[in-house]
Amino acid sequence: MSLIDTRNRPLQDLRISVTDRCNFRCNYCMPEEVFGAGYRFLERDELLTFEEIVRLAALLVERGARRIRITGGEPLVRRNLDRLVGMLAALPGLQDLSLTTNGSLLPGQAAPLAAAGLRRVTVSLDSLDDAVFRSMNSVGAGVGEVLRGIEAAGSAGLAPVKVNAVVRRGMNDHTVVDMVRHFRGTGTIVRFIEYMDVGNSNGWRLDEVVPASEILAGINAVFPIEVMDPNHTGEVARRWRLRDGSGEIGVITSVSHPFCAACRRLRLSPEGSLYTCLFAGEGFDLRGLLRQGADDATLGQALDRVWRVRDDQYSRIRSAATTGLPRVEMSHIGG
Repeated sequence: MSLIDTRNRPLQDLRISVTDRCNFRCNYCMPEEVFGAGYRFLERDELLTFEEIVRLAALLVERGARRIRITGGEPLVRRNLDRLVGMLAALPGLQDLSLTTNGSLLPGQAAPLAAAGLRRVTVSLDSLDDAVFRSMNSVGAGVGEVLRGIEAAGSAGLAPVKVNAVVRRGMNDHTVVDMVRHFRGTGTIVRFIEYMDVGNSNGWRLDEVVPASEILAGINAVFPIEVMDPNHTGEVARRWRLRDGSGEIGVITSVSHPFCAACRRLRLSPEGSLYTCLFAGEGFDLRGLLRQGADDATLGQALDRVWRVRDDQYSRIRSAATTGLPRVEMSHIGG
């Protein structure tokens, strides 16, 4: 079965957020002044169980999802995550299973995750300048902690590791070329993400967005680059290779060059709401159906309805009128 939405986009990718908690407080995602000591995170009984997650994932794989990415919050703070990975990896028809993490907890978990069936990891690292990075994560975590996580992932066979850096003007844009310089020749792919207005708490301003064209021009001036073909239809990162053959970079251009027309992603939140867009204001409650005893046919019909009426294209129509609307926080449903 293949689900098609109102804009003729098939379901292809599923992102599963397993927790709304994180051990970092990155200012573009979970600013400390909002997600502080008094913030109410989900209680354990509010989270979907691993069995509930896998049941929904299996139905979505039957409906065309071929790639699953585990996200958060920080997914590695959820206990026994390798057990969930093993359950998802066993789903018939699934072609790829990956995870996005801040990397700080990877040294102790990379090997068991790989053994359970995880194939790849993407690690968030916004700068190699320790002072800049500590300022951006707001908890004093150093670059060395994340680099050790990247090394652990590579040693466990979770390769190629991808590193994501959100670029914010006046904060870390001066460290972009240093990221390329550090990772060239290592096999690690660095991707630069335009600062996005996800959620309503990160204080997003358009003048703090560094467009991909500027990022690429800065890199090309030091390390000449050339365009690469996408890995697959619907891939959000635009790929470039260093002309000397020493590495690959990517840019994710949600602001300057939206990719809504090819978006094939569905997002499942930790408490079981289904979101059809990263910038959505509300989701569809599946936990209620699950815990009321709905059978697979009923759940499947609900999933079909959600995707078939999907009409999202937020990044394409972004304007002063849309940026003020309520949106789910990125820390809740993953990037």
